[in-house]
Amino acid sequence: MTEEQKPEMNANPGRREFLKTSAVAAASFMIVPRFVLGGKGYRAPSDMLNIASVGVGGKGESDIDAFNKSGKANMVFLCDVDDRRAATTVKRNPKAKYYKDWREMFDKESKNFDAVSVSTPDHTHGIVAYHAMQLGKHVYVQKPLTHDIAEARLLTQAAKQYKVVTQMGNQGASNDGTRLMSEWHDAGLIGHVHTIYCWTNRPVWPQGIAWPPPQPNIPKELDWDLWQGTAPKKDYVDKLVPFNWRGWWDYGTGALGDMGCHLVEAPFRVLDLKYVKDVQASVGSVFVDEFKEGHFPDSCPPSSHITMTFPKTHKTKGDVTLHWMDGGIQPERPDELGPSESWGGEEGNGTLFIGTKGKMFASTYSDAPTLLPKSRTAEANAPQKWARVPNGAGGHYKQWIEGCLAGYGNTELSSSFDVAGPLTEALLMANLAVRGHSLRGGRLKYEWDNENMKVTNFDAVNQYVKRQYREGWTL
Repeated sequence: MTEEQKPEMNANPGRREFLKTSAVAAASFMIVPRFVLGGKGYRAPSDMLNIASVGVGGKGESDIDAFNKSGKANMVFLCDVDDRRAATTVKRNPKAKYYKDWREMFDKESKNFDAVSVSTPDHTHGIVAYHAMQLGKHVYVQKPLTHDIAEARLLTQAAKQYKVVTQMGNQGASNDGTRLMSEWHDAGLIGHVHTIYCWTNRPVWPQGIAWPPPQPNIPKELDWDLWQGTAPKKDYVDKLVPFNWRGWWDYGTGALGDMGCHLVEAPFRVLDLKYVKDVQASVGSVFVDEFKEGHFPDSCPPSSHITMTFPKTHKTKGDVTLHWMDGGIQPERPDELGPSESWGGEEGNGTLFIGTKGKMFASTYSDAPTLLPKSRTAEANAPQKWARVPNGAGGHYKQWIEGCLAGYGNTELSSSFDVAGPLTEALLMANLAVRGHSLRGGRLKYEWDNENMKVTNFDAVNQYVKRQYREGWTL
């Protein structure tokens, strides 16, 4: 890598002030399209974003549908390793050319698309996105941004180096809830926040299990070798594709990786959190016989309670403690709730802020923000400081498309990589404490050196900060 190619090392802190305007803000960045000048029904090619999508089934399918609904996207190329999963999207986008291998698509078609959407399993997010950015393509990447901490740092730096418009697919970052809670906090309605709880009903897939036996018959529609990508080569097993890969460390990042970017996004925004200072974790045990504990290091545990410490920011009085709970574990009901009152996260996911003067909570994607006691919510009178994204989570996709059309640096996005990268890093660092249990690291408090990206008091887990890619797959 030449000096000119080296990524910049420092993120621009100004980008964290997302969508901030004066007291009553414009709702969104407005682009004057050429069809206004070209007559009714006319839309110039430059007013449409040509997108190549990698991973087009499942979440990729819904992402593509959302891009199409924006009215400003052309899906020009589709790529998936599994023809079964891709079938519906291919049918809905008949003009898009279909590829099986994203590397071939990039080699042959890079001059024919402007941006790339990545909706693959976690272990291939980083490599696909980085190669797209090297080509100068804007990127939309599903959460979590990457599988490894080193990959997240690299993508954050690359966004600045290659001057591309970026967005992570934690669509709740565009909801009103996170902005309203920021305004409540900044108005002093709950005082100084010192403790946060985030919880989820995930995993809703098998975890804490042994690797299944190999199966001889690989579906003819699936390119198993391509699906494995950067991960170690293994024999095909049933039910890993298309969803249960999330519970295996080679491919997924567990419950925290799946839902953390949704639920911890609001604390990052409200308090301007930066990175994790230290982490400790307890995990659920699995017993395979009487008093015989199973040891399944390849699989994420069935449940966990992780405690993260975040350093003081300009919005806190001191360090902030954030509790993450998954596998059905939830915090104690707040005292401010009546015995029969429902509260956020009853569908299985939620976030609770505890301050010196009160509490507030929200459900998945920062929906239904509520002050405690609940009667305070209707009485709250905080000035609006943050522009709302039209259509909230649904507008997350259009916001990125309009940002791409406007060009790098011309508009703010809800989850650009300078925000999404540090958020992802913090969550992946917390997973190091979870993985430490399988290495007999137990209930250590893992101390994190953010600048050098390493745990300083238990070196064994540092192997997971940057994993070794399989031969033939490199950044």
